[in-house]
Amino acid sequence: MNRVWERYSLSQRLVRFGFYFLFVAAVVQSIRQVEVIPEFLLDAPEQMADLFGRMWPVDWAHYSGSVHDALIETIHIASLGTIISVLLAVPIGLLAANNLTPNRLINTLARLVLVSSRSVNSLVWALLFIAIFGPGPLAGTMAIAFRSIGFVGKLVGESVEEAQRGSIEALTSVGASTGALIQYGYWPQIKPAFWSIVLLRWDINVRESAVLGLVGAGGIGMALDTALNLFQWDRVAVILISIFVIVILAEIVITRIRQKIL
Repeated sequence: MNRVWERYSLSQRLVRFGFYFLFVAAVVQSIRQVEVIPEFLLDAPEQMADLFGRMWPVDWAHYSGSVHDALIETIHIASLGTIISVLLAVPIGLLAANNLTPNRLINTLARLVLVSSRSVNSLVWALLFIAIFGPGPLAGTMAIAFRSIGFVGKLVGESVEEAQRGSIEALTSVGASTGALIQYGYWPQIKPAFWSIVLLRWDINVRESAVLGLVGAGGIGMALDTALNLFQWDRVAVILISIFVIVILAEIVITRIRQKIL
């Protein structure tokens, strides 16, 4: 009996067909749910051209008036929020690492905290802290911090779990304490990953803190929200350009620091 080679078996073809069918069905259902109006899509280029026309010429004089101070405040929110998140996330990340914290209850609770932090968007965190502290940069700083705990803690915990066991077992065999294990066994191995995580999170936080002001949490977003509400499109252009420039500069700074310390 001659055997015929087939790339996929019948069961594999059925699985692939089912996957493609579900994917197409999900896309169609999503388009129906968001209620895409064809007339608006056809009119979009004309509306965009009109909007950019209103933004020109750019009101550069507005930058020194309020945009500069708001931009500096945004950087402060991102930086201080990142520092607070690292201080809170590292202990939780260590508790979430299976090889460092064998207690299942503590390990599960730590992972729950990390998941809870990541599951809430920074804008939602901002709204919660605005209700507690009132509008302003303090609410934005805490929102950035609590949003970042899950990110930093999860990656730190995974770095600890992936550490090589050689030096750890050597320290354990001579009766080293948990603090000594972390300082001399784990830290030298996770140090590059740790600084990469912190720098990456700060870069992300600069971007996120730029929009927190839209809900009243301080920073450049508040200036943007004011300009949008007053239809001051020439000032909106200044703010958008400033946000773009600061994001690019943050990327350059991150790259330079990584080259120096990693």
